[in-house]
Amino acid sequence: MEENYKLYRVRELADGDEDFVMAIAAAFLEEVPEDAARLKKAVAEADYYTTYQAAHKMKPTIDLFELGVLEDLITVQDWGKLEKKNEDISKELKTVLKAIEKTAAEIKKDFNL
Repeated sequence: MEENYKLYRVRELADGDEDFVMAIAAAFLEEVPEDAARLKKAVAEADYYTTYQAAHKMKPTIDLFELGVLEDLITVQDWGKLEKKNEDISKELKTVLKAIEKTAAEIKKDFNL
């Protein structure tokens, strides 16, 4: 449990309410993988605006669950925001997507979702 993510801040927010922790975990599974797919597609199509939007939307959740890829996600976000056409962000994108994939699988297992 909690190899690819940390629940410390989620539990702090929950103040002992395990149903709230479960709801936040379920929300992660509902939103983040979908946003990650949107992000991957946007980067592949050099859709800077959608890249920025998707990455920006994901930042608070990635930070809350402490996936350890926030800086990489910010690099991807800035690539979209500043339309850095000559910059290769494939390494950072891959790092973010892999972390999300591992975390989603682990949360499903840990919370029986």
